[in-house]
Amino acid sequence: MDFKRGSGILMPIASLPSPYGIGTLGKSAYDFVDFLKASGQSWWQILPVVPLSYGDSPYQSFSTFAGNPYFVDLDLLIKDGLITEKDIAGIDWGTEADEIDYGKIYNARFEILRKAADVGLKRDEENVERFISENSLWLPNYALFMAVKRHFDMKLWTDWPDKDIRLHKEEACEKYRTMLKSDINLFIYIQYLFYKQWDDLKAYASKVGIGIIGDVPIYVAMDSADVWAEPFWFQLNEDNIPVEVSGVPPDSFNEDGQLWGNPLYRWDAMKEDGFSWWVRRLKGAFRLYDVIRFDHFRGLESYFSVPFGEPNAKKGHWVKGPGKDLIAVLHKEFSDKSFIAEDLGYLSPEVIDMLAYSGYPGMRILEFAFELELEGSPYYLPHNYPFNSICYTGTHDNQTVIGWLNSASEQDADMARRYLYLNEQEGANWGFIRAGMGSVSSLFIAQMQDYLGLGNEARINLPGTTGTNWKWRVRKEQLTDALSKKISDMTHLYGRI
Repeated sequence: MDFKRGSGILMPIASLPSPYGIGTLGKSAYDFVDFLKASGQSWWQILPVVPLSYGDSPYQSFSTFAGNPYFVDLDLLIKDGLITEKDIAGIDWGTEADEIDYGKIYNARFEILRKAADVGLKRDEENVERFISENSLWLPNYALFMAVKRHFDMKLWTDWPDKDIRLHKEEACEKYRTMLKSDINLFIYIQYLFYKQWDDLKAYASKVGIGIIGDVPIYVAMDSADVWAEPFWFQLNEDNIPVEVSGVPPDSFNEDGQLWGNPLYRWDAMKEDGFSWWVRRLKGAFRLYDVIRFDHFRGLESYFSVPFGEPNAKKGHWVKGPGKDLIAVLHKEFSDKSFIAEDLGYLSPEVIDMLAYSGYPGMRILEFAFELELEGSPYYLPHNYPFNSICYTGTHDNQTVIGWLNSASEQDADMARRYLYLNEQEGANWGFIRAGMGSVSSLFIAQMQDYLGLGNEARINLPGTTGTNWKWRVRKEQLTDALSKKISDMTHLYGRI
């Protein structure tokens, strides 16, 4: 599917306003779809909607298939007769309207969802059984994994004291399926609720002409049902401990590189099998999204491999990935689907050739165009964009536009001011947006924070750090009709309706 000239907004589900501490699939999500429609937008780009684990990052999840329990909307559960207003009265979901308190949400959310499951498992038995059957390739393993994790105080599965269940031996799995039946049913029902609410929201968005762009991280977390249940697809030893892990090499921004720590794939085994694991994974993602942004796309050509146990990525090395072999399978299996290649980072001639072979649009980040010390910064200047590209003001890993201007060197900021003709009357953030809207790129995406003119207090993620990320939320009163009209006017002006 080719993109027509259009535009959209990058806005995580978690960042939506709600009275329960975090954005959900309820009224605020429907209201945001309406906001997008009124603003003349065609696309809503979100972050992975998966369960959260280490650091509350949606890029480190307990499952690549499951939905985030926090996104299950409580008002919809009340409307559905699964819980009552009394059940949620007086719960402290956090005191800041523009910041997520994950600790408070974790402590309260599952107790409420348990009450919903106590009512719904019996009432919805037939529908739940159908849901299990439709998702049999991942749901039973995920529910068992989560139940066993709770049984062992949420320890990493590699630290579970029972070696047999740690190694996913069938006798042990059967034992825990019996022992932990109640918790298994809870996690199954949570997924049933998530997908039911998601399907309704997705149908509404489609009805009003808003497509959803979702993110698929190239790697999965070590502490996940995916690795625990199917360790043979990953570079692990006989005790299912990683041999080498993922990262990116040192550069001018980080002298230690970045040690991501995800287990690496056994690409040889995957290729021999016809990449069935990837086909299954992406079919699951397309169950949720209209378009997939393929995170760290360059890692398919070659990936950075770091020996397990290293304190940083300095001793890593590049290894050839599956490249065109995997892409050929994706062409065959998903010929009617659209991908966006997150092709950021070092673009070797081989990566550029692989991108051209894929036919997928790459990404152009406006902020990068004015970082004059960045090798290849002219690549990101709008006058160099091809039509088959997606222009972003910045991604969730970047500063906001205002944050970038406030922290940029005078030389870089001056380059941006002169190139974009930034001025006080228009507002610097709108100057960036105007350049993206006016670019030849088929699609333009801006972060919601950039439309709001917010600084780095609203930054979503600072790569390589933990504890302060993934917390920003928009206030309901910030999504005004006046802002919507302003966005719509500019979208019309540059022919992106």
